[in-house]
Amino acid sequence: MLANPLALAAGRRHSVGRRRDGTVLAVGDNAAGECRVERWEDVVAVAAGLVHAATNTGRSHTVGLRSDGTVLATGWNGDGQCDVAGWRGVTAVAAGWRRTLGLLANGRVLAVGRSSEGQCDVQPWREMVALSCGDWHSVGVRSDGSALAAGNNRRRQCAVEGWRDLVAISAGYLHTVGLRTDGRAVATGDRATGACEVDEWRDLVALGAGSYHTIGVTGSGRVLSAGDNSYGQCDVDGWRDVVAVAAGSTHTLGLRADGTVVSAGSNADGQCEVDAWSGIQLP
Repeated sequence: MLANPLALAAGRRHSVGRRRDGTVLAVGDNAAGECRVERWEDVVAVAAGLVHAATNTGRSHTVGLRSDGTVLATGWNGDGQCDVAGWRGVTAVAAGWRRTLGLLANGRVLAVGRSSEGQCDVQPWREMVALSCGDWHSVGVRSDGSALAAGNNRRRQCAVEGWRDLVAISAGYLHTVGLRTDGRAVATGDRATGACEVDEWRDLVALGAGSYHTIGVTGSGRVLSAGDNSYGQCDVDGWRDVVAVAAGSTHTLGLRADGTVVSAGSNADGQCEVDAWSGIQLP
């Protein structure tokens, strides 16, 4: 659910990949049309919304950022989370439960979708460089390396006011993780699942928060994991040459340097059937 320009996105029941030619691949549940991306072109980043982690209800959506700064969306639109047709000048996108965020070139943030818990109250944010959506909260990194958060804070998942020197951030269901310039991780929120147990991680270059787990990539291409592993979503110890990851509700994706994709976790809807993917590339 990380929202820098991404080649991979993992939702609750589907997976999305951006190829080097700007086209997009998707596998998994398509009940709401969240995998209808076959006609998308000139895409530089993708994001996948989640079904509510606690109830496992609702449908999902997929968002794509084009090189001209416009945004595409497909899938469930019950709260207007796909109403992005008028967006312009967007440099990054993030998708969460029933909402979508867009980062503008001037550092301000757009939001559509559900805001019952205040997760879309991002209009005051300025000088942002990265965004991420959890289920009930939204987070971002400012140009000075500090963090902002909006939305439900019942497990202190929004307690990021003291974070500094960040280069990336990712929001799960009830936790938030950040990547610092020194390659270490910080975490806040619900500690019951172990998803916040990242204090000993070193030499990180990327990370991602799933609903109840956290994934990190080291400079050597190894992958670290913490948190719930009920579906095998943390079975990543053997992965090598990984350059990016995406964490969904109960599955994990890894992008290798050669453009192929590995997966772990639940495959109940075919969301892990990415073995045939190739040419997936970071912008």
